[in-house]
Amino acid sequence: MELNKIHKVYFIGIGGIGMSALARYFAEKGIAVYGYDKTPGKITDCLIGLGISITFTDDVREVSGEVREDKSTLVVYTPAIPGDNKILKYFESESYKILKRSEVLGLITKSTYCLAVAGTHGKTTTSALLGHVMNECGTGASAFIGGHVNQYDSNVIFGENNISVVEADEYDRSFMHLSPNIACITSMDADHLDVYGKAEELEHAFKDFTGLLADDGKLICRKGLDIDGALTYSIEEESDYLAKNVRVENGKFLFDLVNNRDEEFLNVVSNLPGRKNIENTLAAYAMAEQFGLDGEDIVKAIKSFEGIYRRFNVFDYRGKIIVDDYAHHPSEVESALETARELFLGKKIMVVFQPHLFSRTKDFMEEFADILSKFDSIRLLDIYPARELPIEGVSSKVLLEEINNINKKLISKDEIANEILSADQDVVMMLGAGDISIEIEKLKK
Repeated sequence: MELNKIHKVYFIGIGGIGMSALARYFAEKGIAVYGYDKTPGKITDCLIGLGISITFTDDVREVSGEVREDKSTLVVYTPAIPGDNKILKYFESESYKILKRSEVLGLITKSTYCLAVAGTHGKTTTSALLGHVMNECGTGASAFIGGHVNQYDSNVIFGENNISVVEADEYDRSFMHLSPNIACITSMDADHLDVYGKAEELEHAFKDFTGLLADDGKLICRKGLDIDGALTYSIEEESDYLAKNVRVENGKFLFDLVNNRDEEFLNVVSNLPGRKNIENTLAAYAMAEQFGLDGEDIVKAIKSFEGIYRRFNVFDYRGKIIVDDYAHHPSEVESALETARELFLGKKIMVVFQPHLFSRTKDFMEEFADILSKFDSIRLLDIYPARELPIEGVSSKVLLEEINNINKKLISKDEIANEILSADQDVVMMLGAGDISIEIEKLKK
């Protein structure tokens, strides 16, 4: 299918972060966009504000006649949509052209010069920062981000040229549909074992992804990953792109950056807290430079980046410091805690954590218990199931029992505010990828 032949698109699950980015993109191109989602929310409200017609009932009669009467309409869905969805089954029975979200993103990358960011952690931050750098440096690239970029108030950065910046999502092997010219791998930690079975299979998938690079393509990886033929980046380790002299000044992380031509940029300011985000910044810098941008211009653009929604966002709640972060994997929780310890020296830290997925909780029960034990106080919410059914023997209660810290408790969402206010801790970290975000918005209001 050719993109220039698409005139109508219907999205099933349009409220998802990846789906909504594509919906915005097609709407910006002047293509008629329609969609369905199970429940309304902030994302669907924004899409409706753009003139996109959305329904919230799984009933074919709710689908616009303009869509049903035009068999050339492209139908897009995500793996999160259950197979018994009535609208999806209707389009299947009527022989419409139906593609997964990842396949549509693949079509876009096939017709553009593509910079793709892969990794079990860091890809949203890296791709958002890279998209911003490309925009600030006037490349005319369009960026598709798996998060809400603060200064663009969107998960898409629009550009007029045939250049794309995309997250290369490993879930369901989605990234195998992409056609990258420059690719980066930030991490290959075990995750999505419900799809891959074991960590080795996940690593094989990342290596297969690198095989999709164009013949003259360029590959960039964090130092230490088992990937051949890549330019590397690291903090304080010999690599092609190096961050050194990392320090915190006035609540900001600063570092010196050395590129693969031994050019040095002093006192690079990052508005993204934490050493992991310095690694993400190095990755974005390396990709932009390999694209052909000037180092000074890249560093200037890095300093103006304002971050991503739910990526270590800090706000005050009645005298308490609240850290809002999407962390939902043990290594992400650990990174968030390490960052908080550096920024809030000497302060006690409580965590309110909502585990995400029964399968992930089962696969990393020991790792979650270990890192959560390191907080000064722990409050657990019930597991957010997302697309999954419960697994016998897997619950937040079981996880709580594994945590080696006496200051721990299982709480409901209604108890969050009182737990925060009555806590002895000055800093409260609210972590998780589920609907804990709704509770955080309540606190902000």
